[in-house]
Order: sequence, then structure tokens, then C-alpha cells
Amino acid sequence: MTTLLYGRPPAVFDPPGAATQLSPLIPGSTPLEDLADGSADDIMIYAPPGVLERRYTLALALGALKPGGRLDVMAAKDKGGSRLKKELEGFGVEVGESAKAHHRRCVVIRPQMLTGIEEAVAAGAPRLVEGMDAWSQPGVFAWDRIDAGSLLLAQALPPLKGAGIDLGCGYGALATVVLGSPAVTSLRLVDLDRRAIAAARKNVTDPRATFEWADARTLDDVGALNFVVSNPPFHDGGAEDKRLEDAFKRVDMIADAGGYKVFEAVK
Repeated sequence: MTTLLYGRPPAVFDPPGAATQLSPLIPGSTPLEDLADGSADDIMIYAPPGVLERRYTLALALGALKPGGRLDVMAAKDKGGSRLKKELEGFGVEVGESAKAHHRRCVVIRPQMLTGIEEAVAAGAPRLVEGMDAWSQPGVFAWDRIDAGSLLLAQALPPLKGAGIDLGCGYGALATVVLGSPAVTSLRLVDLDRRAIAAARKNVTDPRATFEWADARTLDDVGALNFVVSNPPFHDGGAEDKRLEDAFKRVDMIADAGGYKVFEAVK
């Protein structure tokens, strides 16, 4: 029996322990897009919050299931859970729905025929975003726009030189600015999201760039670096975390606009 798991559902939903992980946010997982049609017996999904991303994931999962296979999907009520049943019914399936732990849970037995799969996959697929001239995909951070924080950081960057790393590189917008300096000898792009790395590979073609799908918090050894650039998540698990002053000799705020601040820290 082929059992698959997308994401990390809360323990109250009894996620399978011996399942193949599919989430693009868990480095090393198997891409859902690579699954053969009708190859899976059971799939559990902790659904992503974005509409296009969620429908894309559900459509791919239904296509990967064998007829008679079971899809078990849940989401927090305020992060797509209230829409799950209707979205699944749009694919031509019967849905059993329940509520638990502030989540909605839907169970589907895949029928022989499905509807609307191709449209949902196309809407959530990688694409060259109009007006950005960059590849991206729904689900990637700020996938269809220039993030205001990243823009402020790009505008405030001093000329950089030597070897550097971009932690949380996204689809590569900041890296393009960094590599505009001829004094930069190398730039390592790291992101937790496999889709971001795939987009960055298309957007950043400079030979000085390398790419890594990884969690920046658990990198083993980044070697000797001259600089680090990052537009990190401001919160981790809901708790604000400021540690620059503990790790650096000098920390200066070099920009403050639109609710965003840019800090320069020197060892």
C-alpha cells in the first residue's frame, strides 16, 4: 500500500508515521508533481492556506490516487478549512466532512472520473509573472509581487563584495540586486521552499550563483563568508525573535519605511 503525507498535520489527526512526505516546505520530500496518475492508495494533506496553492495541491493529489483510494485533508477553519468541502466537490467527488480542534476535515474516496483537475493545476503551476518578468508560483512568498520589505532592503544595500549567502532567497529578486555588484565573487541562494528554489534557478542565471533547498536554521557549514543578506520571517511560531545584538559587534538601522526596517550588522 502506498501511503503519502503532505505537510505536518496536528497530532490529533493521527498522521501516518511511515508515509512518504510530499510537502515543498520540507527539504528532501518527494514532489507531488512527480507522482504517477493513479499510483497512490492513501494521501493525507494538511492543506495550505492560499486558494490557488490549495486547489493545485488537492487536484494533483486526487489525480495521483487510484480509483477507490482515500484522500484525507484538513485545514484550520480560518485558513481554508471552511472552503475545503466546496472546493473538493468542484472536482466531482463526494465529501464527508467533520470538525475537530478548530479545523475542518474532509474525507474523499476517489471516483473513476474527476472534473476540473486540469484547470486547478494550470492555475497553481509555475509561470512567468506578468509585470515582474520573473518566474514564480502560487505558494512562494510574495509570489506575484515585489515584496515591500525586500524592495526596501534592495534599495538600502551597500555595494557588496566577496562571497555571500542569501538566506530565504525566494524566487531570487534580492539575489539579482546583489549580483549587480561585480565585486561579488559568489552567492549561495538558500530557501526552505522547493518551489522558490526552482523559480530562482530560472530567474538568476549568473554563474556566480548556486542554489540549495534547505532550512537556513539547520545549515551545517556555510564556510567563510563576507556577507549575508536576508529578508527573514519576522515571527517564528508567533514569538518575536531579535538576536542581532547578541551575535554582532555593531548593529545599525539603515532604513525605516512603510512598516519595515533594514538593519546592517557587522561582526
